[in-house]
Amino acid sequence: MATRNEHTAPGSSGRSGAEGRAAGADADVVDPDADLTDDELLAAEMALPQARSRTLGDRRYGWVLLVFGLIGFAASLALSIEKVLKLQDPDHVASCSFNLFLDCSAAMGSWQGSLLGFPNPFIGVAAFPVVVTSGVVLLAGARLPAWYWRSLLGGTVAALGLVVFLVYTSVAELGKLCPYCMVVWFAVIPLFWYSLVYSVQERMVPASEKIRSVIVRNRFVLLVALYLVVTAWVVIALAPAIADHLRYS
Repeated sequence: MATRNEHTAPGSSGRSGAEGRAAGADADVVDPDADLTDDELLAAEMALPQARSRTLGDRRYGWVLLVFGLIGFAASLALSIEKVLKLQDPDHVASCSFNLFLDCSAAMGSWQGSLLGFPNPFIGVAAFPVVVTSGVVLLAGARLPAWYWRSLLGGTVAALGLVVFLVYTSVAELGKLCPYCMVVWFAVIPLFWYSLVYSVQERMVPASEKIRSVIVRNRFVLLVALYLVVTAWVVIALAPAIADHLRYS
């Protein structure tokens, strides 16, 4: 007979904060105060990898922050360079301007492209390195306080709000898409979503156990759904203009 002094129940210790708490809530783990047979312990340990796969662990979240933070930074830097070149030479044709509908110049020249009095890409150049650093910190195994992750979530919510506004501007007012801007959109959506998932999973954001379980377990499917919603929005909004252009060209 194996007792709790001889074995540790899965999810009770030796785990990162995200994996341990989520596994304890989602997996059918045994009571650490109960006596366990070897067969029961073996079954619990075999179920542990499946429980981990259902949670967003620190390392997984760290990779999301690192990869998508670098993608967003690269696109923001490219847009910033194009903006500076445009200021130096008004006749400069941006490298991201390909045709009537894929054109960065319209977005960069609009008032929406400088909401805070300076080009929007400068915000990304300053903000995405913070995201990348946060990912590196998680991958290094360091722990940060809850207020930091709540602040990061707040930043990604603001970024998503800006993206929604710029998508509306592109499809409803300008009728053009900026390729580099779309790369930033592509990066911001998962950064927001996985920051929300992580905060809900770690109970930094209030949510019922049912909602928390649905969000954490179905995080990838829901992320794909977000991408599909944005893609459908863009296609439906620009479809008439594209059809007219093809008809009369």
